[in-house]
Amino acid sequence: MIALGIILLIIGFLTGISILWTIGVILLVVGAVLWIMGSMGHAVAGRRHYW
Repeated sequence: MIALGIILLIIGFLTGISILWTIGVILLVVGAVLWIMGSMGHAVAGRRHYW
């Protein structure tokens, strides 16, 4: 999810499409939150680890 967010950020920045930029930021933030929660040992969506 983090990688997809970064890819969308780059594509949105290069093409000037603001919706891709917005979706990229949202995916990046959600991916980072899930990654942090998973690394702290909390079960995320039924998984013990979330990569």
